[in-house]
Amino acid sequence: MSGHLYNSRLGKVRWFVHRFGVGELFRLPLRKLVTQWVRPRLQPRTFRFRDKDWDCFYHDYNVTWCNERCVEVPVGLDYLERFRGQAVLEVGNVLSHYATGDHTVLDKYERAHGIVNEDIVEYKPVKPFDLVLSISTLEHIGFDDDAAGESREKLLAAISACRALLEPGGLFAFTVPLGYNPDLDQLIADKALGADREWFMQRSGPRDWGEVPREKATGAAYGRPYPYANALLIAEYDGAN
Repeated sequence: MSGHLYNSRLGKVRWFVHRFGVGELFRLPLRKLVTQWVRPRLQPRTFRFRDKDWDCFYHDYNVTWCNERCVEVPVGLDYLERFRGQAVLEVGNVLSHYATGDHTVLDKYERAHGIVNEDIVEYKPVKPFDLVLSISTLEHIGFDDDAAGESREKLLAAISACRALLEPGGLFAFTVPLGYNPDLDQLIADKALGADREWFMQRSGPRDWGEVPREKATGAAYGRPYPYANALLIAEYDGAN
């Protein structure tokens, strides 16, 4: 992993420009610079999901007020609350940046105290989990990492690995942006992910999100008309009984 782009500053810059464009290389630092003044002045927003109104999540870290994290973080924290006191694995270190918790976090590349640096496909924990949760991480698998072969193959292997880590009756849930990874988009369009439940969210304004039918969300572009994700998939898989 030492030569991987995630471990090289220049590599990260090249990856960022390739994925998000040169303009975003300057706009993102500007948003981070002004976030402490902008965020407190934003009007609260809610989004409708699963027949319930949720508060959009505004935070300075990763400037959630201008991207899909404003939706993903509250949904992710709700899963953690529902499984409080049970065995939980988060694939990709996301939620620890916004709330404290004692769940297990697996992230192949991010170095921090308590994070397990292993590939999800090769991860062999001592015990299974009641909840396996992943927030905007799977779209990078086989696409931004060092995996050989097609992203499609690694994505399906990662999903199978997550499901295999569940206790009987457990739950695997994830969110991913649409329009980012073409192989993932094709799997979604082909209904090939095998989820037990799927919900689609679409963005209609800088901080306006709502649940929409699959047909409306699929085909959404990434990065336009609004920065970063303009549509999301939230999927659930039930563990075997």
